[in-house]
Amino acid sequence: MLYWNGTDWVIVAAGNEGDKMTFVNNTPTWVGESNVGTVENPITGKTWMDRNLGASQIATSSTDADAYGDLYQWGRASDGHEKRTSGTTFTLSSSDTPGHADFILFSSNPYDWRNPQNDNLWQGVDGINNPCPSGFRVPTDAEWTEELQSWNSNNAAGAFASPLKLSVTGNRNYSNGLLYVVGSIGYGWSSTVVCTSSRYLYFDGSDAFMDNGYRAIGFPVRCIKD
Repeated sequence: MLYWNGTDWVIVAAGNEGDKMTFVNNTPTWVGESNVGTVENPITGKTWMDRNLGASQIATSSTDADAYGDLYQWGRASDGHEKRTSGTTFTLSSSDTPGHADFILFSSNPYDWRNPQNDNLWQGVDGINNPCPSGFRVPTDAEWTEELQSWNSNNAAGAFASPLKLSVTGNRNYSNGLLYVVGSIGYGWSSTVVCTSSRYLYFDGSDAFMDNGYRAIGFPVRCIKD
């Protein structure tokens, strides 16, 4: 595979069977289950990746920018759109794979990058467009809720103090592609669908809860072991 790094074309060697390609430090990299750092919550018994997809390290603080990671539109694969500086387009996709690395903007109902919508994306370890490494998947609403209930406080401090060491990543806006509330509010997509929206985790300095979100917005992904 050839990859344009902004200056030169670079050859990316083939990975092993079962590996998935993701971007690590802005470079396409094959990642297998054995190469993934994990952390277990002793209260819930669940095993997670130790960082958000695209993050270069485990968070050292709630505002550790190197731990923020990428911002995915719900249901999309790791195709480059998730990079915080990726280009934008107003052209909606009619398929599960848009075929480009642009963040797709949409400012009217149902606020999705795909038309028609597909509720079957990100459903399980073998789900369509699962962005997680082999053996991992996007967590459900119930799994995020269970983690949230194990925190010592329902806010950003509790999120970082948890085994997952979640950080205040900010989000990428669905209508203009700009970054908002970076360093103030944290998020995490779930795989759960509700009508035309999808469920996500929200936390700030004073609160934390699950909510419904437009699928065209960019939120981080923290993968859970299947």
